[in-house]
Amino acid sequence: MEVAVAERLASELLTPLGDRWRHVQAVAAAAREVSAVVDPEERELLVAAAWLHDIGYAPSIGHLRFHPVDGARFLETQNAPERLCALVAHHSGARHEAEERGLTAELSAWAFEDSPVMDALCMADLTTGPQGQRFTFPERLAEILSRYGEGSVVHRSINRGLSEAHGHVDRTIARLALVQSR
Repeated sequence: MEVAVAERLASELLTPLGDRWRHVQAVAAAAREVSAVVDPEERELLVAAAWLHDIGYAPSIGHLRFHPVDGARFLETQNAPERLCALVAHHSGARHEAEERGLTAELSAWAFEDSPVMDALCMADLTTGPQGQRFTFPERLAEILSRYGEGSVVHRSINRGLSEAHGHVDRTIARLALVQSR
């Protein structure tokens, strides 16, 4: 799916959600900024995934009420490439939340991708606040945890996936340093 199509689709579905739309716009901008860390032929995929990573929050498509799976399922109905669906399904530690919610079977429809594209997508998401503000990774984690109670599914999921999330961010930072040193 072309970036312009992804942006238009995200705009149609998420503009009514205010802050969610501001977050998505900023994640897409952050993804574009770090896109030099992925192969040139994958940069459009990264930015398209950033535009679409939260479309599952749109009330019209959020049937399961687990946005990564709802978004990926919707993208399949739009004939989006399998890899794009998988990136949306698995972004930012979704598998840990799926385990907490008992939704691993639903998430398993898409393969988890351990790649520079996934790392960059997660970094863009995990350094962007709910209104589109730029955060460091620790600031973003603190912000998320402050919104959810200590015993909540999200709180437990973040803690379970903390080392994985650190890995996404750390690998992308290391790749950026290599790109910038050339």
